Amino acid sequence: METGLIKCPTCGKTNRVPAAASGRPRCGNCKKGLPWITAAADDDFAVVAEQSPVPVLVDFWAEWCGPCRMVSPVLDTLATERAGRIKLVKVDVDQSPRLSSRFDIQAIPTLMIIDGGRVLARQAGAAPAAVLRSWVDGVLGASHA
Repeated sequence: METGLIKCPTCGKTNRVPAAASGRPRCGNCKKGLPWITAAADDDFAVVAEQSPVPVLVDFWAEWCGPCRMVSPVLDTLATERAGRIKLVKVDVDQSPRLSSRFDIQAIPTLMIIDGGRVLARQAGAAPAAVLRSWVDGVLGASHA
């Protein structure tokens, strides 16, 4: 598991954010919630995604996939808009064949929302930002979104 560097959208300070933690990441400077964007693979998915203290938006993608590259910045924006309330976990299907098989990934990008280790929803294919925003908010409801 890696620690990522995330720039605070509120004050601009760079913060270290671990891939897995028991709490929610906050800026060391202004104390606002930070976007939680990380990667996971076969060996650490359970700790990074399924044991997350916040709902997780999982992006199954591949480097060679054009639609995946198109949707990635939209997902980063969604995670930034919902800083402290969701975690974005990116899974490279080429590097994680066991996860791809476990979740029966047939097309990429495939998005899933996991909360408390349970898959709440999944969606295949690239969609516009407004559709993805509505989907995430609809699945998580007002309590999380």
